[in-house]
Amino acid sequence: MKITFIGGGNMAGAIIGGLLRDGFDGGAVSVVEPLETARAQLSKHAGVTAVAGLAELGAIGDVVVLAVKPQQMRGALQPLGARLQNQVVLSIAAGLRVTDLARWLGGYARIVRCMPNTPALIGAGITAACAPAGLAAEQRAGVERILKAIGKVVWVDDEAQLDAVTAISGSGPAYVFYFMEAIRDAACALGLAPATAAELTLETVLGAARLAAASSEDVAILRERVTSKGGTTEAALKSMHANGVKESIMRAVNAANDRSRALGIELGAEPGKY
Repeated sequence: MKITFIGGGNMAGAIIGGLLRDGFDGGAVSVVEPLETARAQLSKHAGVTAVAGLAELGAIGDVVVLAVKPQQMRGALQPLGARLQNQVVLSIAAGLRVTDLARWLGGYARIVRCMPNTPALIGAGITAACAPAGLAAEQRAGVERILKAIGKVVWVDDEAQLDAVTAISGSGPAYVFYFMEAIRDAACALGLAPATAAELTLETVLGAARLAAASSEDVAILRERVTSKGGTTEAALKSMHANGVKESIMRAVNAANDRSRALGIELGAEPGKY
């Protein structure tokens, strides 16, 4: 399998790095990246072919990964449509719908859309992907191999579900960081040194996540096990319940879902029509 990346930014670099760690041949990877410094870095550290424009490539890969910013996608796809034959186009661009990508590619329909998240930068991501019904099994497996280079992969049947995925795992790291920020600040307010507060917060979140990952039990059961009647944890959870913390989080996720859906419409609209 040969892979061509359109765009050589952070996420493309993370995928390429993960593929190389998994034993993938860097010589089978090409990157179209207009920035000279980015091309030089990719060539030096990853050993891939990096060019300024698609016209410089004699052939494109079996999988073409769209890794440019959504706002730049329309222009980036202009020279690509005529080059496609039986390739899989894999979009990691947030928000952009398959119908819009297909339109910009001149009607090309073999498009897989996915939503990774930022822990992918250290190989600890989770990516949800949606493939067209007629995608061949070997092509689907090739896409999965690429995405597993940055973490775990789940498949959804309906592209519309990617808005919910964006709201949960795409935006989710920010929710966790926000929670950690609040815990750290509370620790400092209680008199702990900032460095101690930060370390306690980080290791607590890491440990709880690892415990949840290692357990076959629901997180609600794990929470109950920490909550002794009349104890400190119960006092904290009662305060959260009284302040509607769970409901507030659910409303926030719904807001992210709604914004993801609206962004897809905005990004895919023809100029002057939105």
